[in-house]
Amino acid sequence: MSTSNSASRALAGYLGVVQFFFATTWTIYVIYLPQLAAQAGIDQRWVPWILVADQVVFAVVDVITGFWIDRVRAGLARYGGWILAVTVVSCIAFVCLPLVGSTLMLVCLAVWAVTSSALRSPPWALLGRYAATPSLPWLSAIVLTGSALAAAAAPYLGLVLKGVDPKLPFVISTLTLAAAVVGLVLAERRMTGDLPPEEEKSGTAGPQVILVFGALLFLALGFQIHFALNSASQYLRFAPADELPWLMPVFWIGFSVVMWPGAKLVDRLGTAPAMALAAAAGALAALAAAHAPGKSALIAAQFLAGGAWGAASVAAYSAAIGFGRTGREGRFLGTLFAVLAVAAFARIAAVASGFALDPAVKALLPWLPQTAWLLAALLLAFGLRPARASRPA
Repeated sequence: MSTSNSASRALAGYLGVVQFFFATTWTIYVIYLPQLAAQAGIDQRWVPWILVADQVVFAVVDVITGFWIDRVRAGLARYGGWILAVTVVSCIAFVCLPLVGSTLMLVCLAVWAVTSSALRSPPWALLGRYAATPSLPWLSAIVLTGSALAAAAAPYLGLVLKGVDPKLPFVISTLTLAAAVVGLVLAERRMTGDLPPEEEKSGTAGPQVILVFGALLFLALGFQIHFALNSASQYLRFAPADELPWLMPVFWIGFSVVMWPGAKLVDRLGTAPAMALAAAAGALAALAAAHAPGKSALIAAQFLAGGAWGAASVAAYSAAIGFGRTGREGRFLGTLFAVLAVAAFARIAAVASGFALDPAVKALLPWLPQTAWLLAALLLAFGLRPARASRPA
């Protein structure tokens, strides 16, 4: 048993590395997209809408891929080889972005968006295939560490890559991502023994699943508004703009630190109660950030807000795999990623359309994150009261 747990942790570690390089690739893409669009003769006003289109593709392909991975689960002895093949196609499309004109660039963008989206849920489904249910919160925290580190490094990456020709970071990022996926494939092949014994199908009630994913949508919207739309302006009340690359990662430091006790909380209470507590804590932290009297208080509030999102994320990923036990993990993981993509779509579209810049909307922005997170907490606390005895993960 300990050998199986050790192998699952190793697999989660490799998956965390893959998530780090995957998220870093996205950061590089966002940094260079305006420059690449200009080189290809695409008007700059279309750049935000390209990012919106990416999120639409992600949301659709995430769900399709999730259902597909469930259908072929029995016929795939190993997932790794298929994941590596899609990664190679995605990497080729990504490397071509700085090298082609406008028409081919849009084709490469479409191929990259589809293939990179198809890589989001299968690695998590791979982990769910080999991991025992009680270990899911801890393994989820290991994987999410990679994403959090990449998000924390994003502002520094923007500074480092200023003035650098895009070809070099595009090639380096794709090679490192491909190497990380190779490591993931090898880790799967080294899994000792057969697959763990089949667990009894979860039989989770449909309304409970809808409530949890509905709460996740509120949480994701609150996160997008708080971090992407509010955080910078909150820091600028107390610090000059050149300090933002050093202050913005505080949220992700909190995410990385607090999700470990969050995993313990999920293990003790179950996914839905843990999500509810994290959402309530996040609402308080967002409120404190909006009304922080000074820089130190704001940093503390941002740390706690990131920690609440980290704990909620661990609970959400554990719930998605737990809902799908066994044989349906892909569709629930695909739905989770689609919910996150919808929240990102809403935020980017609000900025691109100018809606978020309307004075009336800007006056409401400081109040929206805590409102969304409080709604998520109430939805879980009251909607799932009869189901607390049957924990989804």
